[in-house]
Amino acid sequence: MKKQALNPYLPSYEYIPDGEPHVFGDRVYVYGSHDRFNGGGFCMNDYITWSAPVDDLSDWRYEGVIYKKTDDPHYKGRGSMYAPDVCRAPDGKYYLYYAFNPGITRKSWAIRCAVSDSPSGPFRYHGEVDLYPYSREFLPFDPAVYVEDGRVWLYYGSGMFFPVLGTSKKKVMGGAVVELDPADMLTLKGKPVQTMPSGGELGGHSFFEASSMRKIGDRYYFVYSSAIGHELCYAVGDSPVGPFTFGGTIVSNGDIGLLEVHNGPKTASNYTGNTHGGILTLKDKNYIFYHRQTNRNCFSRQGCAEEIKVEPDGSIKQVEMTSCGLNGGPLEGSGEYEARIACNLTSRKGGRFHSKPFGKNKAGCHPYFTQSGGDREGYGDQYIANFCNGAMAGFKYFDIKNLKRIGVTVRGNAEGIMYVRNEPFGAVVAEIAIHPTASDKTFYGEYGGNDGKKALYFTFEGKGKIDKFTKIVLERG
Repeated sequence: MKKQALNPYLPSYEYIPDGEPHVFGDRVYVYGSHDRFNGGGFCMNDYITWSAPVDDLSDWRYEGVIYKKTDDPHYKGRGSMYAPDVCRAPDGKYYLYYAFNPGITRKSWAIRCAVSDSPSGPFRYHGEVDLYPYSREFLPFDPAVYVEDGRVWLYYGSGMFFPVLGTSKKKVMGGAVVELDPADMLTLKGKPVQTMPSGGELGGHSFFEASSMRKIGDRYYFVYSSAIGHELCYAVGDSPVGPFTFGGTIVSNGDIGLLEVHNGPKTASNYTGNTHGGILTLKDKNYIFYHRQTNRNCFSRQGCAEEIKVEPDGSIKQVEMTSCGLNGGPLEGSGEYEARIACNLTSRKGGRFHSKPFGKNKAGCHPYFTQSGGDREGYGDQYIANFCNGAMAGFKYFDIKNLKRIGVTVRGNAEGIMYVRNEPFGAVVAEIAIHPTASDKTFYGEYGGNDGKKALYFTFEGKGKIDKFTKIVLERG
């Protein structure tokens, strides 16, 4: 690769959640929602896409705006375009499916479609998939699309309660799949059938939203976001329409479920929130794409990815969040790294689930990722803010060789010690004295740990707070 691949994998100013990766030609394209930094709602911006060569997942290229809200003829100056998906249809064209809510009528909640001659767009409005009257049981939300042997299947659904559809909570059945006519990519061929149930049948792992379909080997993997929100689960079937058998959790954006200590948002290794993503297969490797929360709210989400292993029996073990998901191994244990690639972030009071923004001036002791400037401004200027006594940032993993000292670049009125450990509450391997500074300054401490594949956890203990935690610096002897 041209450079190391980091998490989040796109530039620091880019906020694309709900990532669905697809290989078209010799490039990987990621389609997702488009959050607005510091926005007041989900998915406020127009659709864009980024792509990378299939043999270099560090080299992402901006492809520009592929579809605008104003391209939808139903747009009346309000509403958001939610998580989309794209397929290459039997006719060779590319079809983008999306959910849009420009109003509050029944017809405003629908799955619509746009078409293009190129995976990078621009897309033009094509039409609407009419799911009524089935939309009372399977809500038209978060579409995914899968094509095989000239046949096309549309996946969608939500565990939410949409009173505008005249739907009761008891009637919402979860996820659905229906075959589309490839002649127009809009007309239903039969009735929708359930993929996975919502409600209490699987406890917290029941279906909530974020349908995604992939085939790996001879098995079909249905990926979705569960009722507890912070995790992507999977179910396995022998055909695109199932039936699907629940498999487990692939990834949680708080590592909840990996260790007994991480048993909920309060004790998670990271601030949690909703998530959405799909699987990417490249040769003999598989990756799961998902997203994290930033800026103290649920409206500024960024895409991340981790390598996963599909076992011979078809099962997938839960993977942890890392700073190096697409890198193929640990990061080089020397040089400067932006603090924004921290995969774990907590306060002395633990974490929380971002179901809504913090109230104004109520961040308290909670650290968070943010940036200078407005949306798509402040290029390369993302940092960790509000790093107070007991706050911890974890980076995984580095290939440590002959590491002599570790530095942190910070700004603020903090006075204390930054303790560095290879495990969250393990032995201290470096102590860095921190003093008040009105400008960015790097403070250092000697490294006393071992070589090897190591995580680095930074915990501040002292008075005041670090307003900007910008970088970590690793220097070899």
